[in-house]
Amino acid sequence: MTGASEMSERRRRLVVLCPHFAPDIAPTGKVMTHIVEQWIALGHEVHVVTSLPWYREHRIEDGWGGKLVRKEVTPWGSITRINPFPAKSKSNLIGRAMSFVAFSVIAGVCAILVGRRSASQRTAPRRIDAVVAMSPPLTLGTVGWIAARVRRTRLIFNVQDVFPDAVVATGAVTNTAVIAVASWLERFTYRRSHAVVVLSDDLQRNVRAKLPARYASRVHVIENFVDTQGIAPGPRMTDYRAELGIGSEVVVMYAGNVGFSQSLENLVEFARRTPSVAVVINGDGVALQSLRALACDLANVYFGGYQPEARLAEVLATGDIHVVPLRAGLAAVSVPSKTYSILAAGRPVVAAVDAGTEIDRLLERAGAGLSVAPDDVESLCKALSSLAVDAPRRDQMGANGRNYVERHVTARDVAEAYVRLLPDSLSNS
Repeated sequence: MTGASEMSERRRRLVVLCPHFAPDIAPTGKVMTHIVEQWIALGHEVHVVTSLPWYREHRIEDGWGGKLVRKEVTPWGSITRINPFPAKSKSNLIGRAMSFVAFSVIAGVCAILVGRRSASQRTAPRRIDAVVAMSPPLTLGTVGWIAARVRRTRLIFNVQDVFPDAVVATGAVTNTAVIAVASWLERFTYRRSHAVVVLSDDLQRNVRAKLPARYASRVHVIENFVDTQGIAPGPRMTDYRAELGIGSEVVVMYAGNVGFSQSLENLVEFARRTPSVAVVINGDGVALQSLRALACDLANVYFGGYQPEARLAEVLATGDIHVVPLRAGLAAVSVPSKTYSILAAGRPVVAAVDAGTEIDRLLERAGAGLSVAPDDVESLCKALSSLAVDAPRRDQMGANGRNYVERHVTARDVAEAYVRLLPDSLSNS
């Protein structure tokens, strides 16, 4: 990796378009917040355009409402927060799409306007070196390209999940016209980006397959990272376990978005077959109500809501085994960042994912868990049961995972990798 002193030789000016940013607790928001913090530490000027905090309860959090746009000037740049117009129901796909479009349009306008004055306001600032736009939503890539064109700079397109592939694979979107428009927009943005950044080789192959060969070199893999200082192994008998009413029994946990892409009904079936094990579903989402109904007669299934960021390590420590499930086909277009956090917490993972995809390979490289076929309840139950009765094996896998992420890329490494995508002269864009 390039050293910090070398990276700081030229101060870059960046505009970041992202759907979430601290203090919002969305996983993609945490990722971008850490990257921005590292850019700041490297001496770069950053102007963030994002939403008002709303992820936790799918509504704008208390203390943040009342304005369409809020702007905060900082010593290192600025943060512009926009009303995301959250749909009342997560299952209302049309309402959510309209919200994304409205938010993206306003975000695009703000991205054109931010950073036009220097911090001192005495001198005209240099041009922006790049607009960095995060997807999903895919619409941020489009308005990011427009903002980059207006500002005569480049677009770096950060792809967390490949869209529309991810929602098509889950069956969330079936309208062929909508899929066609989204697919066209996806390719349009890829072709007009100076660089497309994806999280794994799987995603890189997916994106490259949609582009002419001459664009292949634009698609780069920059893996996500984990904060190994903020998330460290802790004792299993946590305050959170006591709050849920769980004793010393083995806990199998799923923590994250509770949607229809995770096959969480299989986890409920495991709980039904294994009453001696506590199963915790920690999070919120469109599938939560149906899961509660499915588990209503089970005394060993516990539901917990999103917890503050400061409790993340404690929540992860509560689980003796963590489950990372994705329906068939999804692991090739999505890399759940929660996996790295679980490994940092020193806990083993059972992943229900397609064989040979990134999470499957990660667990094999690290020796940190087991992979089973997606949507296969028998394989999932067998893997979880084998670990539930084998504490030494769990401990060894947890230690292996922690050791792996301690040697993995850091937020600083990732921040530097993004800057290295930029040539010294804007004339090369």
